[in-house]
Amino acid sequence: MSDLVALTAAAGAGAALGAAFFAGLWWTVRKGLGARRPALWFFASLMLRSGLAAAGFYLVGRGHWERMAACLVGFAAARWFMTARFGEGAHAP
Repeated sequence: MSDLVALTAAAGAGAALGAAFFAGLWWTVRKGLGARRPALWFFASLMLRSGLAAAGFYLVGRGHWERMAACLVGFAAARWFMTARFGEGAHAP
């Protein structure tokens, strides 16, 4: 039973990581396109978001591939949700 709890917690953590990652991407695109130096915005955002996601996966996994896989499932679910919510045409200017 504790394995199920650990996997559920890992999936929840993956969903939180994914939500933060894709919300950051959405924010970067909205702010970066109007910025004076958009390449700097996009590069800095990529490094920050990727670093936080990688660190989160590392901490959640703790050497267990099952937890890492559950975290990835949560991350992918967050991507699906964010794409459905803010995807193409959802908030066109």
